[in-house]
Amino acid sequence: MAETPQRAEAAGASPSASPAAVRTIYEKSRPGRRAYSLPHTGVPEAALDELFPGVALRGRPARLPEVAEVDLVRHFTELSGRDYGVETGAYPLGSCTMKYNPKVNERVAALPGLRGLHPYEPEGLVQGALELMDTLSLWLAEIAGLARTTLQPAAGAHGELTGLLLVRAYHEDRGSDPHLVLIPDTAHGTNPASVVMAGYRPATLPSDARGGIDLAAVRAFVADHAGDIACLMLTNPNTLGLFETDIVEVAQLVHEAGGLLYYDGANSNAVLGRSRPGDMGFDIVHFNTHKTFSTPHGGGGPGAGPVVVRDILEPYLPVPVLKKTGAHRYTLDYDRPRSIGKMRSFYGNFGVLVRAYAYIRGLGADGLREVSDAAVLNATYVMAGIGDLFEVPYERPVMHEFVLSAEPLRQHGVRALDLAKRLLDYGVHPPTTYFPLIVKEALMVEPTETESKDDLDALVAAVRAVVGEAHTDPELLRTAPHTMPVGRLDEVAAARNPVLRQRFPGDEPAAVRPA
Repeated sequence: MAETPQRAEAAGASPSASPAAVRTIYEKSRPGRRAYSLPHTGVPEAALDELFPGVALRGRPARLPEVAEVDLVRHFTELSGRDYGVETGAYPLGSCTMKYNPKVNERVAALPGLRGLHPYEPEGLVQGALELMDTLSLWLAEIAGLARTTLQPAAGAHGELTGLLLVRAYHEDRGSDPHLVLIPDTAHGTNPASVVMAGYRPATLPSDARGGIDLAAVRAFVADHAGDIACLMLTNPNTLGLFETDIVEVAQLVHEAGGLLYYDGANSNAVLGRSRPGDMGFDIVHFNTHKTFSTPHGGGGPGAGPVVVRDILEPYLPVPVLKKTGAHRYTLDYDRPRSIGKMRSFYGNFGVLVRAYAYIRGLGADGLREVSDAAVLNATYVMAGIGDLFEVPYERPVMHEFVLSAEPLRQHGVRALDLAKRLLDYGVHPPTTYFPLIVKEALMVEPTETESKDDLDALVAAVRAVVGEAHTDPELLRTAPHTMPVGRLDEVAAARNPVLRQRFPGDEPAAVRPA
């Protein structure tokens, strides 16, 4: 059982003050206020139903907030101060790799010759952009240890679907029709979802006592289902932050059964320049550029999930495929009858790809290796700083992230969620909780390579302080956070009955789903 931490160990860690509540923009609205002033056009006004006869029009004007420009600017400036991101502080979300996005990459992406390109411009006028894409593709292939790259997928999960459709095309081209895709019980949730979208059935493989894929289970499954295995999807290191040491033998077993190996590149930040998926036996790799190559996470905005493949899968890559026709001359090849088709419009999110190019170009091979070395070192340092407070489910050296169990705190009536909520009061973004699912009360920590020792020490101090409170004042954690604009939410009620818009007097009451 973990010992009670001493408050002195958390010197410098203390809760922050609670900010004042923010009124919504509608609450600041006053009739007649405007944030714009337009000149009179001299054109007489006309009723909308006269301009658009027979067209369905609103029964009443849209309820838009009426505020002055200064009110509008102050409102969104105030909201921006409530936001949290990698430019605000450490963001140790396990399996998310929330690393800092260097500003030089933004400068490169904003260069006029790159920022203003239109995808319909003639090939002859965008040779520089095509060369950039080709160079990035070659670099990614070298990092993965494979042959060819498509930059088309718009995110990691989109890359998964692309890779699985390549698997399907490969098997169909050979007259085989397997149905199963093997995934470990530590897999990212997108893996089984992508499997189903691609028309396959997921089959879960258990982890062994060391936290790796169970080699005996793989042997048994392959023996029972040979010929019906499309591929194995695997992350290495896995989501426990542990390296899959049996990967070469696993790859051999799957290949002998007629399947392919898919590498979920979400954890590539741990192995850059140290090991390559292709050398492990993988046939397909997707990279999350926002995790590994520092492009912005985007908050749901533009992303990129390039896919790299072994040469046997090259004929099936999405169209168009970038083709070099001479010295510094490129074309987009659409004449590919065995291709899976297009996975998105045009050629990928070019601005995101430029940022990834700038990141790799700036670091070089040695710099990328240092990135992974520092990521592993930082995770190991934080693990050493807080590991004694929790259960350690697997006693092995960790890679870029690690998973602990907050199960010992249950004796005080405290759960991992409570600890995470209380960390917010210390100005610390909490780690991922309750994933992977095979660890009870899981805490998944990934500090990334961009955090300094000072930042890591502050994270360790905050965690130790909160665990100390769990022993002395557990109610403080169960009711946290106390300093945020919003306190503890009923997350079940919020999910069942979300409030998605401002409601006004006279509106019909929102439908309430029973708990």
